[in-house]
Amino acid sequence: MPRIASHAATVPASGIRRVTELAWATPGTIVLSVGEPDLPTAPHILAAAHDALDRDDTRYTPNGGIPHLRDALAARLDPTHALPVRRDNVWVTAGGAQALHLALSLTVGAGDEVLVPDPGYPPFSMAAHLLQATPHPYPLHAERGFLPDPADVEAAITDRTRLLVLNSPSNPLGTTLPDALVADLMAIARRHDLWVLSDECYAEFADGEHVPPAAHDTDGRVLTLHTFSKDHAMTGMRVGALVVPDQLAPLMPTVQEAIVSCVNTPAQYAALAALTGPQDDVETARATYAAHRALATEVLDGLGIPSLAARGGLYLWADLSHATDGDVAAFAEELVLRQGVAVAPGSAFGSRGEGWVRVSLTASADDLRTGLGRLPARG
Repeated sequence: MPRIASHAATVPASGIRRVTELAWATPGTIVLSVGEPDLPTAPHILAAAHDALDRDDTRYTPNGGIPHLRDALAARLDPTHALPVRRDNVWVTAGGAQALHLALSLTVGAGDEVLVPDPGYPPFSMAAHLLQATPHPYPLHAERGFLPDPADVEAAITDRTRLLVLNSPSNPLGTTLPDALVADLMAIARRHDLWVLSDECYAEFADGEHVPPAAHDTDGRVLTLHTFSKDHAMTGMRVGALVVPDQLAPLMPTVQEAIVSCVNTPAQYAALAALTGPQDDVETARATYAAHRALATEVLDGLGIPSLAARGGLYLWADLSHATDGDVAAFAEELVLRQGVAVAPGSAFGSRGEGWVRVSLTASADDLRTGLGRLPARG
């Protein structure tokens, strides 16, 4: 038998997926473990995809995507970035996942280190492993409200560090990075000559102003990841975008061609309609998830379960350390089997998530109320 690439075996399995698949295989389970919007895709978005199919617009597009879509993305983002955003800076990707892989492909190689938040979104580390790079966590402390401490970030930098990953609003935490903190983190990146990858998949769900690291980027070191999946309920259409600085733009046609060539054409037209058409679906989603957050907090408070005061995103971060006996992953699996409710174990997001769980606010209000009501109360 041929030998499997050694680095492929180092990719950690998803603890979120393990619990969720157990839930799907257990009839009647209320699934609060995955961020799948429980809202319909807006009719004008579906119509744009249908129209593309009806006119047989199913051929290749340019590697970077439909020009009108790239221009619309650039126009939306340009006012929020310190450096100009033009069509050549914007590349349409097969969801946020491909944007992440593409960004790391451009910035790290074998043996390089990627600074990732702990707790943080698992694919940050998974994608690094696939490129033979090493994810190196920087700690997020409960006593700081799980916001990065610039001193901790700087202490984690070694001579092999090439990329700093930031995520605001955070998955799984629901935290948002204040402007002054973003500025401090960008100063560290400049001081150590690091690339910065900013995951902004949940930017539309930030309470108050969302501050992109690119707003503080004066020398072209920030790559920004966006997706249509959450704000427009388009998870299965797989459309995202990666915004790159000018110095990376000439590499993009070759790298994109090697990975995906281009994103499927009808889905790109759907994304264009999502971006340029009515935004009622985004407003509805924002209001729905804010109401769900308030509901979930009320239920948890009633059980005496502490939770992090989220300021954005689609998740609530809850402390169940009183019931998990030091193994929240095992607790989450038992919760599915014994109580018929699935939450994502905090340890799936890093060692500092032990004892915590992530609750998805994308479930229905009834499922949230019933499912969270089955969690063990804190005495």
